[in-house]
Amino acid sequence: MSTPHNNAAKGDIAKLVLMPGDPLRAKYMAEKYLTDPHQFNDVRGMYGFTGTYQGHRVSIMGSGMGCPSIGIYSYELYAFYGVEAIIRIGSTGGLKPDIKLFDVVLANAACSQSNYAHAVSGYDKDETYPDPQLNQQLIDGAARLGKPLVVGNVHSSDAFYSLVPQQAEAFCKAHDCCAVEMESFALFHNAAVNHKKAACLLTVSDSLVDKQETTAEQRQKSFTDMVEIALQAAPYYD
Repeated sequence: MSTPHNNAAKGDIAKLVLMPGDPLRAKYMAEKYLTDPHQFNDVRGMYGFTGTYQGHRVSIMGSGMGCPSIGIYSYELYAFYGVEAIIRIGSTGGLKPDIKLFDVVLANAACSQSNYAHAVSGYDKDETYPDPQLNQQLIDGAARLGKPLVVGNVHSSDAFYSLVPQQAEAFCKAHDCCAVEMESFALFHNAAVNHKKAACLLTVSDSLVDKQETTAEQRQKSFTDMVEIALQAAPYYD
């Protein structure tokens, strides 16, 4: 069994998938956190790996950047590979003064001006939502680990470079967004139309308020809390 974008065989992918944007980060995380990881995909360099975490089967796969990219990979995982839950794990820009570097944000809603959901199913609203049960599992997991979480709305932007930033600023204010990223709106919609689960955990890598930012090396190392929280969901989907 394969798709145009995934050469995994049936059964190669776990029911729970963690999805960073960067495929090389997926490789790093698989090697760091999973026991006996094996690679199931290399199409277009979008690496995916399956192994075990504390005895529970987990996959980690890159998603690429933006709604169209994560839209392709997550849809195929849900629709063709029997994946039950996907947790996006990535970086984010803080939009409020109280959102600090290295904070871990759990998305309560993804707000976007993207046309992705309308193109997929005719959905015409500007918010999509994570699975509440999966979100609660992550909240409980963070509490067990003693790791703080910020829960709030996030802006899923289609444009990393915008020539009209005032439009995004007004949109984020209207939707009370605490952080900005580029993928969760599509992920949440794909989960909804496939009757599956999705969540989004983000590490604050820069602040759009005070303009502080992390280095690439800091981002690599600072993802530890976010990944460990995500992995707390593993027992529920094994």
